[in-house]
Amino acid sequence: MHKTARRTLRLLILSLLALAGTFSFAAGARAAASAWAEGDQARLRLISASDAVGSESAVALGLEVQLKPTWKIYWRSPGDAGLPPEIDWSGSENFDSAEFRWPVPHRFTLFGLDTFGYEGEVVLPLTVRLAKPGEAVDLRAHVRYLVCDPQICVPAEAMLSFALPAGPAAPSPEADLIQRFVEEVPGNGSEDGLRLGQIATGRIGGGDGLILEAEADPPFAKPDVIVEGPPSLRFAAPAVSLSDGGRRARFEIAVQAVEKDAPDLEGLPLTLTLYDGKRALEAAVRPEAGAGGRPALPPILALALLGGFILNFMPCVLPVLAIKLLGVVGQGGRERSAIRLSFLASAAGILFSFLVLAAGLIALKSAGSAIGWGIQFQQPIFLAALALILVLFAANLFGLFQVPLPAWLGGMGAAHPSPGHSHSLAGAFAAGAFATLLATPCSAPFLGTAVGFALARGAPEILMIFTALGLGLAAPWLLVAAVPGLAQALPRPGLWMVWLKAVLGVALLAAALWLISILDLQIGRTAAIVVAVLLAAVMLALAL
Repeated sequence: MHKTARRTLRLLILSLLALAGTFSFAAGARAAASAWAEGDQARLRLISASDAVGSESAVALGLEVQLKPTWKIYWRSPGDAGLPPEIDWSGSENFDSAEFRWPVPHRFTLFGLDTFGYEGEVVLPLTVRLAKPGEAVDLRAHVRYLVCDPQICVPAEAMLSFALPAGPAAPSPEADLIQRFVEEVPGNGSEDGLRLGQIATGRIGGGDGLILEAEADPPFAKPDVIVEGPPSLRFAAPAVSLSDGGRRARFEIAVQAVEKDAPDLEGLPLTLTLYDGKRALEAAVRPEAGAGGRPALPPILALALLGGFILNFMPCVLPVLAIKLLGVVGQGGRERSAIRLSFLASAAGILFSFLVLAAGLIALKSAGSAIGWGIQFQQPIFLAALALILVLFAANLFGLFQVPLPAWLGGMGAAHPSPGHSHSLAGAFAAGAFATLLATPCSAPFLGTAVGFALARGAPEILMIFTALGLGLAAPWLLVAAVPGLAQALPRPGLWMVWLKAVLGVALLAAALWLISILDLQIGRTAAIVVAVLLAAVMLALAL
C-alpha cells in the first residue's frame, strides 16, 4: 500500500477510535443523569456526582435547571412573591429523605417588590439519604416549580426518573458541575473572608428596622443581605454604606409589619444571608436592642416642633392660612385683646385636634392596627371630599355664589362677636381644627422622623410628640396672639381686598389640584380625571 494511503488509513482509524471514546464518555454521562424534562420556559433533569451508590448512606445529586432568557425560578424564600421548587419522591425505591442546598440567589426588584431566585442555569444540590446504604436506588421525582418573567408567572411541573446502581462509586462527568454550585452555597463566611458584626434593632426612615455591620477581606464590591423571618414581617432591600476602603459595611434594613400580630424585632430568631458576588455567609441571629443609638426624646420633640411649623407652608395647610389672612385683613384697627383671643382660640383648636389624633392612634395601636401619620385619612373618598370643600371655598371667594362661608370659617379672623359672626371664638377654634384636618394627608421635613419615633414608643411619647407637632403648627397663630400689633398694622378693608380674594381663591384651587394629584397616585389617572371633571362641573354650575 502506498505510504500516503497507509498514513490516511491510520488517521482514519485513530479518528474512529477517538469518536468511539467520545460516544463512550457521553454514554457514561447519560448514566449519571436523567433524561431532560422539556418545558416551554425551562428544562430540568437530575444529575449525580457519582456513577454508583458506593458504600455511603447518602448520595450527592443535583436538580439542574436551564431557563430561557428573561425567565427565573425562586430561592427557598422567594421574597414578596413566588414559590420555591418542590419535589415529591413518591414511588422511589431505597429512598429515605432528600434535602435541598441553596446557592446564593439574585435579588430581582420590580414595581417595588423584591424577589430572590435564579436565571440562566442553576443546579440545586441535593443530598439523598438511602433507606438501605450500599444498595441500588431508583428515584421518581415529581418536580413542581413556578417560572416567571417580568410580565407573567407560570406554574409548571416535571416527572424525572433516575437510577444509580450498587457498587463502587467514582466521580461522574457531572461531578464538577454540581461542585461548582455547591461552592456557591453560603457557609460561615470564613473561607470567603466575610465576618458578621453586630445586628440590632434601630430606626430606619421613621420606622422599625435592623442595622447590621460586617467586615470583608478582600474588600466588599457590591454586598447585599437577605433577611428571613416570620411571614408577618417584610424586610426591605438594605441601604448599604461602605467604609475603610470597602472592608467595612453597614446595612440599614427597613422592616414593615404586614400583620397586626407581628412580633417585636428584639431577640427575634432570624436567618441572614450576606453575599457579595459569589462570596456568602449564612447565620442564625437574634437582634439586640437599640443599634446606632436610639435618639433621645428631647431632640425628637425639637424635630416635631419644626416639622409642625413647616406644615403651615405645605400645599395642604397653606390655604387655611390664606383664609385666615383674609380674616386678619378685616381686623385692622380692632382691639388687641379681641385679636389675641381669636388667635388663641385657633391655636387651641389645633392643639385639641392633635391630642384627639394622638388618642386615636394610641387606641388603634393597642388594637394591633397599622398606624402612621395620616394613614387613616389618606383615603380616596376623604381626599375627594377635601378637594370639593376647597373648590367651594374658592368659588365663594371668586364671588360665584353669595351664600356666606360657614360661620366658623367666616369668623376665623373675627376679633369679637358681631351680627355676622356670633360665634367668632368657636369659629376660630374650628378653623384651627380644620387646619389640622387638612394637614393629615400631608407631610413635611422632619415630620416622618418624629411621628415614626412616637408610634414606635408608648402612649406618653405619642402624646408628647403630637403635642409638639400641634405647637409647631399653631406657632403662627400664637405669634399673632403674642403680638396683636401684627394684625392691627394691616390696612383696613377696601377695594384691594377683591384682588386679594381672587389670589386666595387661586391658592385654594391649587391645593385642590394637589389633592387630585395624590388621588392620581392612589386610584389611577382615569379616576383622578373623573374627580377633576366633576369638580370643574361644580365650578361651572356655580358660575352660571
